[in-house]
Amino acid sequence: MNTAQAQLGAVLAAGGPELTRLLERTEERLAGVGSSHGAELGGHADGTLSAGGKRLRPILVFLCGAGDPDELVSAATAVELLHMATLVHDDVLDRAELRRGRPTVFASAGRLAATATGDLLFSRAFAEIAHPGAEDAVRALSAASSALARGELMQRADAWDTGVTPERYLERCQLKTGSLFDASCRLGALFGGRADLADALGGFGARLGLAFQMLDDVLDVSGPAERTGKPRGTDLLDGTVTLPLILGRRTDPELAALDLRAEVRDASAADTVCERIAGTGALDDARAIALTHVAAAKAQLTELDLSAARRRALDLVADGVVERYA
Repeated sequence: MNTAQAQLGAVLAAGGPELTRLLERTEERLAGVGSSHGAELGGHADGTLSAGGKRLRPILVFLCGAGDPDELVSAATAVELLHMATLVHDDVLDRAELRRGRPTVFASAGRLAATATGDLLFSRAFAEIAHPGAEDAVRALSAASSALARGELMQRADAWDTGVTPERYLERCQLKTGSLFDASCRLGALFGGRADLADALGGFGARLGLAFQMLDDVLDVSGPAERTGKPRGTDLLDGTVTLPLILGRRTDPELAALDLRAEVRDASAADTVCERIAGTGALDDARAIALTHVAAAKAQLTELDLSAARRRALDLVADGVVERYA
């Protein structure tokens, strides 16, 4: 059993049999998303959704709510569809060939097919929760979708710019990742009969999502490819400036003078820069910053009216985010 499987097993054990049943129902719902949208488009959608993943966002929905199972499954399906839609569109923008070790829709079928597939997943996400009485949930998912778009535009504006500040980087992470973690926890509370906890649980999710993105950026530099499903230094090749490079530039004059666009043109060059970043100690520094956000997220849970079992399961989710990147 690998680390990810062990982490998921611990969370499922803490969440009890109902969590496992809800996740199984979500997988069934996801599997049927593309079936009524034509063979080609449906095939791309189903291939994307079946590529695996931690289903971390659906798990957060379920652990933050304890209401009508049907509504919770709809909410969990919605956040996962929105997440997958952004990945498909990101692959178009990045011209990415691999995602989780498998060819992307962009690589296998082209830009138009990938764009249409992402659009389908976006539309289906909102269809999952668009029913009477769910206005707050729709607004929460819409806010996350808007934040994701803003974060992507910010990332594009910052491409190749090694002058990006830590503050701007953190804002980008919050928009691109923290916002959907926030929405996942918020939807769980809204559909789980705990609307009074929606803001607080959303805050927990936002902090956890921020740490998740920061640690993912560390992993892009530390590798290896067989663990990440993509070549080491992919962010550098895309011109995406992340915290390890920002911190490394403070102590390494060569990194400070680096021209990403001119000097990092292939995998070999990216790997060399990754080694140089690692040599500055920036990876450890970035991990330490991420861990402060995880600790703050966990501390926030102690103040909430949650059962011991749910608090324990949410703590394990937070710990799993850290352990995956250890």
